[in-house]
Amino acid sequence: MKYESYISNKMKSSDMVGMEPPELNKKLFPYQADLVRWALRRGRAALFADTGLGKTFMQVEWARCIEGRVLILAPLAVAEQTVREAKKLGIEIAYRRKDEGDRITITNYEMMDYFDPANFNGICLDESSIIKAYTGKIREQIITQFNKVPFKLACTATPSPNDYTELGNHSEFLGIKTRPEMLAEYFVHDMENTQEWRLKGHAIDAFWRWVSTWGALIRKPSDLGYSDKGFELPPLIMKEEVVEISNVDAWKEGELFALEVKTLSDQRTTRRATMETRVQVAELLSRGKEPVIIWCELNDEADMVTEAVKGAVQVQGSDTPEQKAKAMLDFSNGDIRVLVSKTKICGFGMNWQHCHKMIFMGASHSYEGTYQAIRRCWRFGQKQAVEVTVIRASTEGAIIENFKRKEADAISMGEEMALRVKDVLLAEIKGTKKEWNPYDPQVKMIVPSWIGEEA
Repeated sequence: MKYESYISNKMKSSDMVGMEPPELNKKLFPYQADLVRWALRRGRAALFADTGLGKTFMQVEWARCIEGRVLILAPLAVAEQTVREAKKLGIEIAYRRKDEGDRITITNYEMMDYFDPANFNGICLDESSIIKAYTGKIREQIITQFNKVPFKLACTATPSPNDYTELGNHSEFLGIKTRPEMLAEYFVHDMENTQEWRLKGHAIDAFWRWVSTWGALIRKPSDLGYSDKGFELPPLIMKEEVVEISNVDAWKEGELFALEVKTLSDQRTTRRATMETRVQVAELLSRGKEPVIIWCELNDEADMVTEAVKGAVQVQGSDTPEQKAKAMLDFSNGDIRVLVSKTKICGFGMNWQHCHKMIFMGASHSYEGTYQAIRRCWRFGQKQAVEVTVIRASTEGAIIENFKRKEADAISMGEEMALRVKDVLLAEIKGTKKEWNPYDPQVKMIVPSWIGEEA
């Protein structure tokens, strides 16, 4: 069997089960309309579109086209934001905490137990990458609870090229392949760590071609052959404010000397030792009339900076869902000037192009969490340069360097991933075909006698 035939047979599990698209809303950009048509034809698809490309418009138009009832699951505050965006397309979406029989309903992930999947013909996951952040039990619940819903759509920003867990979760949710099946087919255990998986060298192209049959990875309109005019990102200005830590500060936190931070425990000690000084710096940087977001990791520093910064409002884990949503929407509307929170609480889903200034109260080990938080403001539609300041201790240089390495790796792998999927993606969405040069042997192989007879 030819290798391409072998791969084609393996891909049969992602055959289309969708519908022929009706006429779409004229307010969609051409690339958005292409993606919606493709997702409808597939029936089960993922839109991995970068921040600011209009995933909300695409998902609500997809929901409008599905016959029967559709349920959209979204993070806190994002649901109400989606209702407002849908009205721009003339689409009515009801935000509910329990099922009330609406044609298109949106609710929060935390409320999905109040909705019977048997009542819906379509399910859409907004900011679907957050399913990997949930515990295994809840992640499995999302996948299994909506297993029999015919039409499925997952929407999130382009995944990290080496985040195979995220891709596996999406494939399993869409009913294409389970994560174990995906790993067994395309991956091997890393020899040094059996908990990590590595793409087989000969399977790299085949893997990304397979992903492209059900997941559209686009970073800009030109990925689908359209102009990028109007989708240029403004400058991103990264700054550092370095706070010196003395041996006396370290001693107060139980350390003899102020040493270079190496572990998470070291970092927490350093953060506490410099907390008061970092809060003073944040207060100075937050002065003025412009909107500001302050990202924290420790509860104490969040409380302290909220008290120090005039007009600051904190969104914290102990808040009720209603309190969290109200604060985030008040910030969106300009009723709150300074928002204080953690990236895991407010770092996903919200569109805050009205703000172009944010402060991180310390260096972070999480590239994804930091990147997602920055993209709340640094996204298509932002009119001003976005200024991001990291307030860090003088002993946290290694954390910054490690973060920059992760950033460079992500950019490099993202470009490589885009090149690998572009032709297949265009073939899938535009209906074109890519020509391959299959290996078709014409000469018989002669096997040495000590191995076997002539082949």
